Amino acid sequence: MMMTPADDSLYLHPDRNIALELVRATEAAAIRSYPWIGRGDKLGADGAAVDAMRAFLGTVNFDGVVVIGEGEKDAAPMLFNGERVGTGRGPACDIAVDPIDGTSLTAAGRHNALSVIAVADRGTMLDASSVFYMDKIVTDATGIGVVDIRRPIGENLRALAAAKGKDVGELRVAVLNRDRHEQLIADIREAGAGTRLMSDGDVAGGINAARYESRIDMCVGIGGSPEGITTACAIKALGGFMQGVLAPKDDAERARGEAAGLDCDRVYELDDLVRGDNTFFVATGVTDGELLEGVRKKGPIIRTESIVLRGKSGTIRRIVADHLVEKWLDDADR
Repeated sequence: MMMTPADDSLYLHPDRNIALELVRATEAAAIRSYPWIGRGDKLGADGAAVDAMRAFLGTVNFDGVVVIGEGEKDAAPMLFNGERVGTGRGPACDIAVDPIDGTSLTAAGRHNALSVIAVADRGTMLDASSVFYMDKIVTDATGIGVVDIRRPIGENLRALAAAKGKDVGELRVAVLNRDRHEQLIADIREAGAGTRLMSDGDVAGGINAARYESRIDMCVGIGGSPEGITTACAIKALGGFMQGVLAPKDDAERARGEAAGLDCDRVYELDDLVRGDNTFFVATGVTDGELLEGVRKKGPIIRTESIVLRGKSGTIRRIVADHLVEKWLDDADR
């Protein structure tokens, strides 16, 4: 069948993919954090990653405003909420950054630490910074119209298993290993499913739940609301399912959230977390994990693995890059 001019527009007028520029910033953050892996200093690792990411973001041709960042300006001198990044030329964007998602993982030398950037059109990313925690549920596309965060976890697991043509016992559910999830973990196991307990890094857990080749079928539980918004940008590109409910820790935080225009009783659907499909998600592995390999030093080079997700096109790219050690690390860190 011949293609019409409309069909061919994707090839004649391709959108500029700024994520391919942003990946340089996540690579830089991951590489700079490499000497800190396993050294027990999560603040040192985070500081090195922040410095590197901020420097490279300044070279990207876009007008970015940090919606999800390192905190308020007084507490975070760089990549703080509200900071403008980029050259100021190009598309106006909201940006979420996490120079290291999993600073404790990095400090301990454990798996699943990532360097992450997510981008969406200006004004489309939910600013949930006034409420730190969010309860969420994430699956691949099979969960659309099948599971709902308002239902008991056992009911959701049975519905998802039926939709996937699996026994409940074949399902694996990613959950942060926290005291607050003790009953949730027990309920998952009572329903017959298995758990993958995460010490940190729930961005990777959510993404793995939406990837077709992953062993994880669902990611549930209360994690950071900044990580929830960041994850939503990736789920857009993966065609997955996600819902979130803000989880204020006390009445004062609930009041702050409501004053900022948030509804702490609302179920936020994926399109409420990030409106539209013009999203980008970029991550580089810091330590090894199911999603990405971590930074590796191989003689005179450092190797990084990154993933680049584009919501509008549904494109997933993996990028393996080799970098000269002498360009990145001091003699003491080599």
